[in-house]
Amino acid sequence: MPKYVYDFTEGNKDLKDLLGGKGANLAEMTNIGLPVPPGFTITTEACRHYLRHGGTPDGLAGEIGEHLAALEARMGKRLGQADDPLLVSVRSGARFSMPGMMDTVLNIGLNDDSVLGLAKQSGNDRFAWDSYRRLIQMFGKTVLGIDDELFEDAMDDLKGEREDTDLDTADLQRLVETFKGIVRERTGRDFPADPRTQMDLAVRAVFDSWNAPRAILYRRQERIPADLGTAVNVVAMVFGNMGPDSGTGVAFTRDPGSGRQGVYGDYLRNAQGEDVVAGIRNTVPLQELETINPPAYRELLGIMATLERHYRDLCDIEFTIERGKLWMLQTRVGKRTAEAAFCIATQLVDEGLIDMDEAVIRVTGDQLAQLMFPRFAATAGNRRLTTGMNASPGAAAGKAVFSSERAVELAGRGEAVILVRRETNPDDLAGMIAAQGVLTSRGGKTSHAAVVARGMGKTCVCGAEELDVDTHARRFTAPGGIVVNEGEVISIDGGTGAVYLGEVPVTASPVAEYFEGEPAGDELVRAVDRIMTHADSVRRLAVRANADTAEDAARARRYGAQGIGLCRTEHMFLGERRRLVEDLILAATPKERQVALDALEPLQTGDFTGIFTAMRGLPVTIRLIDPPLHEFLPDLTDLAVKVAVAEERAGEGADDRDRRLLAAVKRLHEQNPMLGLRGVRLGLTIPGLFAMQVRAIAAAARRVEGARAEIMIPLVGAVQELEIVREEAERILAEAGVEAAIGTMIEVPRAALTAGQIAESAEFFSFGTNDLTQMTWGFSRDDVESGFFGRYLDLGVFGVSPFESIDREGVGRLMRIAAEEGRRTRPGLKIGICGEHGGDPDSVHFCHGIGLDYVSCSPFRIPVARLEAGRAALTCAESDTR
Repeated sequence: MPKYVYDFTEGNKDLKDLLGGKGANLAEMTNIGLPVPPGFTITTEACRHYLRHGGTPDGLAGEIGEHLAALEARMGKRLGQADDPLLVSVRSGARFSMPGMMDTVLNIGLNDDSVLGLAKQSGNDRFAWDSYRRLIQMFGKTVLGIDDELFEDAMDDLKGEREDTDLDTADLQRLVETFKGIVRERTGRDFPADPRTQMDLAVRAVFDSWNAPRAILYRRQERIPADLGTAVNVVAMVFGNMGPDSGTGVAFTRDPGSGRQGVYGDYLRNAQGEDVVAGIRNTVPLQELETINPPAYRELLGIMATLERHYRDLCDIEFTIERGKLWMLQTRVGKRTAEAAFCIATQLVDEGLIDMDEAVIRVTGDQLAQLMFPRFAATAGNRRLTTGMNASPGAAAGKAVFSSERAVELAGRGEAVILVRRETNPDDLAGMIAAQGVLTSRGGKTSHAAVVARGMGKTCVCGAEELDVDTHARRFTAPGGIVVNEGEVISIDGGTGAVYLGEVPVTASPVAEYFEGEPAGDELVRAVDRIMTHADSVRRLAVRANADTAEDAARARRYGAQGIGLCRTEHMFLGERRRLVEDLILAATPKERQVALDALEPLQTGDFTGIFTAMRGLPVTIRLIDPPLHEFLPDLTDLAVKVAVAEERAGEGADDRDRRLLAAVKRLHEQNPMLGLRGVRLGLTIPGLFAMQVRAIAAAARRVEGARAEIMIPLVGAVQELEIVREEAERILAEAGVEAAIGTMIEVPRAALTAGQIAESAEFFSFGTNDLTQMTWGFSRDDVESGFFGRYLDLGVFGVSPFESIDREGVGRLMRIAAEEGRRTRPGLKIGICGEHGGDPDSVHFCHGIGLDYVSCSPFRIPVARLEAGRAALTCAESDTR
């Protein structure tokens, strides 16, 4: 029978899959001698069994009972004992940190009898009744599903203008009775008095919280697998709400916002942990603990240093002080902003705790992309409303909205919004994801809003105390009586904490300027430079650009591109040149068609000359025209209306060209153009089209010394198609005295499955994963993304859109087959990817794993791909099939 329960003395930090992050780290701290309250962890295996079968596994209740008895023996008192109760917390703890997304219940074991024992033993009646009311409220919300606002409203009614800490024992006794009445009214039964029943129900509630809507949404946002389950930690309670010599706090061993070294965190006297995280009461900076309790402060600093050396990283710590005694309740590798991630990684290298390989692994391409976003211009003249805490950096502007639902609604219409709340809670997650940024009037750098926003890379300003936020009236009032109503635009600066009225102009980030060629200046840019330099030195994958103009090509080269992996020639036929394509389509004779082609050829030659010049000495893969020709013609409905109106005018007839165009549009109309006359099929059915493009490529290559042309034939499904086009292209190149590799895109499933045959005629493959995904899934991307994709994500059909990240099981398998069979036929076959997936971090790792030679992406994503290619070389567990 599997073991489902582990004492803290039995685990360690490497058992996160089994014990969850919180349980593994509690065990680790216990084992290195830090002051951790005793307890035990119920494993993720037990949770997975519960979620699969709807009940706990056989033997779990007995194991919990054995460990509870051992805990009672260690503490010298029983759970809920009337005269001296042992109280426990029941806390969630998944493999990956999901702050606030799952449930916790404190003070398990209190009832009408044990609250009296707690009061007697503590000598503090107020503390005992405050703990009891907290239990009923948390249990009611978490376990019984009662709306928390009912409890909050009851408390607000009792407090009036007073603070929580102003309530006396009699107030709290009345509140307990009120809370019990809410439970009775809402559930039809009394609050459970039996301590073991309380604990068992709380454990089940934590298991259930794994599939709470906010937890599902957070996992989808963070790409956390849905089948991991959560562990449950049962921990002996220590109390921060015993009086002014007690308190609770959160500490970081470095600033999670900037990476700067120092003492960072929040402390709240006479409080329990949820008060800090929820941001309901404003905290004091952690440094003030030195004055409040010097011995505990010195001990905490020593523990922080120990943990950072032990974990070799920024640590996030939760602690409680009970009557002057310091207890560690949790530690984990802390979430941090993108800026802090890069700075901390290089700091730890300089301190000798990690090497540069590890530094590259510890940052991500998504974080690098965040650093390249614009910032607010320093000289902006907008009116500053207030300044709060700079909880998560970035620059965000949008319409102020005061509920998560409104944020989702407006963002769904394409509008930029800023979510404004007094404080956020886990139920606001959907609105936080939808918003450009988050602004709260309460809470500190460790509040829910701050922690979640940092994890998502979302701009956040917290604790803007001067703002009076009225969520019911949907407005806030700033100093000076300035009222901002919902829908008015505000701007927030997560780097400084400033809040502005109106939209503030932005300026380029120093990291983006660095990639444009500016020298490395401040600590952040120097850190980015060091990490990028090392990533480039260890990566195997080359990184190319998708670029269709000389300007894009030049920028891509500045950003580190090693060539062009996709130059889309159809983009060169738009604008004023569209009429020339119309002439080609309307050509009634071979002579007219050749006249149209002759007019296009010098324009194409000029385009290619500019691109070859920008990429001199580097490979340029040019895809011959791919889209169906009707895309270059006017819309059928618009043109039909234009012709009909002209025909009806007295004495006027429709323009002859318009009539001919309408006939051509009708002739070329297809029910499913994606699967119709496009790609290689165009080259085979319109004589001279591909030949014109190849001649233009050859002419441009002759003009530019060092030009390295590669000609890519799109949409090939059979080797015979490629052979026919290749024969003509080779003849033209030979006549021009130009050498160019000729290959194909693999974007049709049949091409992937017959790649061994196609490789006989192709010198390189490039996976066009956009079309390959459409054809593998049978999706029309434009239709499904605006149709049922949201429902599919909700149902878990896929965790992330297959157009965003490669579908490894389907599309990825086709890619693997094509790579293996292609190289079996032609050893050394060069293979790349040129779809949008080329800039997706997860897809870059997959491409490394199956042995591709390069990825190609938009110029802006090139630094991301470079970094992820380095990370893949250091971490990828997949075999390299080359």
